[in-house]
Amino acid sequence: MNKTTTLPSRRDFLHTVTAAGASALLGSTALSQTPPPKPNKTRLGFDNFSLRAFGWKADRLIEYAASQHLDSLFITNLDALESFEQPYLRDLRARAQDRGIDLLLGSWSICPTSKAFRNTWGTAEEHLALGLRLAQALGSPVFRCVLGTREDRQTDGGIERRIEDTVNVCRAVRTRALDAGVKIAIENHAGDMQAWELITLIEAAGKDYVGVTFDSGNVTWTLEDPIDSLTKLAPYVACTHIRDSMIWETEHGARVAWTAIGEGCNDARAFFAKLAELCPGIAVHAEIISGFNLEFPYLKPEFWDVWPQARAADFAPFTALAKAGKPVPPFRPAEGQDRRQAEQSYQQAELERSLRYCKEVIGLGLKT
Repeated sequence: MNKTTTLPSRRDFLHTVTAAGASALLGSTALSQTPPPKPNKTRLGFDNFSLRAFGWKADRLIEYAASQHLDSLFITNLDALESFEQPYLRDLRARAQDRGIDLLLGSWSICPTSKAFRNTWGTAEEHLALGLRLAQALGSPVFRCVLGTREDRQTDGGIERRIEDTVNVCRAVRTRALDAGVKIAIENHAGDMQAWELITLIEAAGKDYVGVTFDSGNVTWTLEDPIDSLTKLAPYVACTHIRDSMIWETEHGARVAWTAIGEGCNDARAFFAKLAELCPGIAVHAEIISGFNLEFPYLKPEFWDVWPQARAADFAPFTALAKAGKPVPPFRPAEGQDRRQAEQSYQQAELERSLRYCKEVIGLGLKT
């Protein structure tokens, strides 16, 4: 994976971005003027992190999914399971099936050298092996995991070294994954890898048992456009986390705020049309993480130190989105309001508004 690359000068890079960004902005405008796509019957669900302030366990999450007339539930932290024993897992699977809900399972970092790695479930290999066993027991076709976060780009050897370490962990459990019939679905997570870097990881590990959890919000933390990134990653997508993003220009670059679906500066209709076209049969799981924003000061030269192989053609559509966006205020509880209760109400409202948009505007979901 260590390749000698001739990099463009920063001046050439930014010049290319400016020209391409203008073209991308025109393309974005054209997309917004196209008629809405015909309603499709893609399965609709949510990721339990959307309701993190509640701390619900799996059985309560299943009941909530049923109350929202959803088709799928993505549980992405093992703490939501009250036991790893077969009788409990069998009962949980049956409970979900009785309500017509598919279960998907995931967990955290499987890169032993990532700053995000935790040894709660043993070594990276033990963690991944456990996840594959639990996913098989619950009937989940995937086990979602992550490499790490954007902080890993600053570590010794950079993200390229962390990719190599993650590939080695995946290879160590290849036979387990194939025997279980569960795909290791690595997410583009919290600014760790751009689309082309994640593809490098999957191809090196083996796409017969490793795929992608496509997160449309995390794409914007790697300075990419969701539709552009989806187009690149589509052949590898095994499952999704979907939310919207609002991006706006600042003095030093741009800020990104994740939003409810349909409330960002992305062309949501065009995005879902592309998802249905390129990833037929893949369920949409809303993972809503609203309420804050993060700055990306790409006009400062030192910002690019951790992005040595950034590509102008990938960055340009992101700058076009930034020109189209507007500031979003962060979430703050009302004066005197209990913080936890405020967060619960806010998160539930953001999620349910997103689900309504997916059903009523995009036409997602198998249930009325």
